[in-house]
Amino acid sequence: MNLINRIQSNINQSKNALFHKAIYVWQLLLIKIVQSWWLDVSHQSKYLNNQGIIKQIQTLNQHKDFVKTLNFMQKSKQFISGSFDKSIIIWKYNQNRQWSCQQILNEHNDSIYCLVINTNEDLIISGSRDNTIKFWIYKNQWFHQQTIQDHCQSIYALSLNQQQNRVVSCGYDQYILIIEQSEQNKEWKLIQKITIEQFGYRVCFIDNNMFAFSQNNQEQISIFEMSNNNKQFIKTKDIPIKSGLDFYSSFPQLYINSKCILVSKNGEYVNLIRKIQNGEFLTEQSIHIGISSLFGTMSNDGEYLVTWDEKSMQIQIRRYQEQ
Repeated sequence: MNLINRIQSNINQSKNALFHKAIYVWQLLLIKIVQSWWLDVSHQSKYLNNQGIIKQIQTLNQHKDFVKTLNFMQKSKQFISGSFDKSIIIWKYNQNRQWSCQQILNEHNDSIYCLVINTNEDLIISGSRDNTIKFWIYKNQWFHQQTIQDHCQSIYALSLNQQQNRVVSCGYDQYILIIEQSEQNKEWKLIQKITIEQFGYRVCFIDNNMFAFSQNNQEQISIFEMSNNNKQFIKTKDIPIKSGLDFYSSFPQLYINSKCILVSKNGEYVNLIRKIQNGEFLTEQSIHIGISSLFGTMSNDGEYLVTWDEKSMQIQIRRYQEQ
């Protein structure tokens, strides 16, 4: 596997632009467009020309502070954003082919650090600097359903399992929480609290009974699996990776099921880790970007890796190649 081939790196911004919230939205939105990939050919032409060059079509400035996270919906032309202004905004692609604010969610008391959406797109889960995880359900509009308060410091990452009935979270308090939905009343309840030596910015389910976790500034990723005996998650292995100092929780960890690839930003590197047939993991490539302020994602089919970093001040797209 080789993702080194760079398709383009054509978008430069001045260093000051990084700190302008509207431009920051634009940079993140461009990165997430490739991940959504629901756009048809006519829509894609708005973002990519014949040479595959990205062009800007719109700037969104509804948020009043830095935008921390973006998540695109796959079944509808919508995405959600979470900000340091404590709000979550649901954006919709309208008849004028523009993105507009559809609804603002304001239940959190501090910055929004992470968001996930279920596959049915009727559940949003949010993690915040206010130490809470909130569940939001859709019934003609979005409503706050439930709050989990078992973290005692900021929540940095969330992930849903394939069955969509279990959530894993990690935060600055050096805990990993496993939260499960009750089959009877559909409420979410804490079923396990794992103490870790060092806090981590990233956690990701690989399947229903396995997840990966990255402790901060460690050159390894830990794999946790559910025990058949007591149905509790235990650490079963560590995968060597390349890392370096890390100061940013952006660029969530994700698993591309179709290619059996775990994508993990660690420090100055993007590590691409293959799950092989015997259940083991192999780090196949570590892309050195050269700076920790690195943001990005991978397309849902695993064909494109998109990054933006403060060193190059460019959006860069790399294409998957089998070797």
